[in-house]
Amino acid sequence: MDDHDTSYRLLFSHAEMVRDLLTGFVPESWIAELDLNSLEKMNGSYVSDDLRSRHNDAIWRVRWGQEWIYIYLLLEFQSTVDRFMPVRILTYTGLLYQDLVRRQELDNSRKLPPVLPIVLYNGAARWRAPTRVSGLIQSSPEALAEFQPDQALLLIDEGAFDMDEPAPLASLGTQRKLT
Repeated sequence: MDDHDTSYRLLFSHAEMVRDLLTGFVPESWIAELDLNSLEKMNGSYVSDDLRSRHNDAIWRVRWGQEWIYIYLLLEFQSTVDRFMPVRILTYTGLLYQDLVRRQELDNSRKLPPVLPIVLYNGAARWRAPTRVSGLIQSSPEALAEFQPDQALLLIDEGAFDMDEPAPLASLGTQRKLT
């Protein structure tokens, strides 16, 4: 992990930074309904099926009414686009869910909480890769479509922003790619 990665991880270990990220860069009206004073950092250490530990991700939860929403921030800052980032996000979401089930941290309905996966990308080239798992799966018979995963991620491409622009953060070019 380089110093740049460490700096970002340190920044986003603070609730104030996560709050600013959500209110400034997530272009969704429901963000205003979140109780941002309830932001709570969660355990981000998991062991994957190949027994590799994951310790570098920041996972937060926040209240939305009486419910918790998990905000998953993948803070891997690389200089190249990762074409299979949606697969990684799907895996990390699955690891989060497995951990919640294992620790018996589900609500009274025993349902899994919603997850907002956010990827902060700071590579030199603009992101041109898919941001949905479905964009990586080859064509198949229509009857198989319902069995295919289709998790998407919210991409924030740092290079797409003009930091000298006096416009509000939410209008600086946050991208939601659907490919």
